Amino acid sequence: MAKKIFVNLPVKNLNQSVDFFTKLGFNFNPQFTDESATSMIVSEDIFVMLLTQDKFKIFTPKAICDATKNTEVLVCLSSESREAVDDMVSKAIAAGGKTYNDPQDSGFMYVHGFEDLDGHIWEIMYMEPSAVN
Repeated sequence: MAKKIFVNLPVKNLNQSVDFFTKLGFNFNPQFTDESATSMIVSEDIFVMLLTQDKFKIFTPKAICDATKNTEVLVCLSSESREAVDDMVSKAIAAGGKTYNDPQDSGFMYVHGFEDLDGHIWEIMYMEPSAVN
């Protein structure tokens, strides 16, 4: 059985975050959604739990990082093409996100990214299939 990953991220406004990620083409599992959390479906085995800050605090004794000032995690998602990378970043900007750097082109790998509404960094990456063994 494949392992699943659940990335948990605190958000300031759950409804705005759902709207933002919906505009990027993501769907949500209503079974794991209420007024304090939602489960964003990235793939069959990858999910992002968007949690209100109050809900997130239940799971950790540590202070919540202000992702607009500090980096607590870099989320990197693979993409099927360079064009799809640029398309996702364009959608994020149109939905209210912003870029934090220029695209990085290493020839065999192309990466660009965005910051979501809470400042979490999302890298979108395409790697030439021949570069992966």
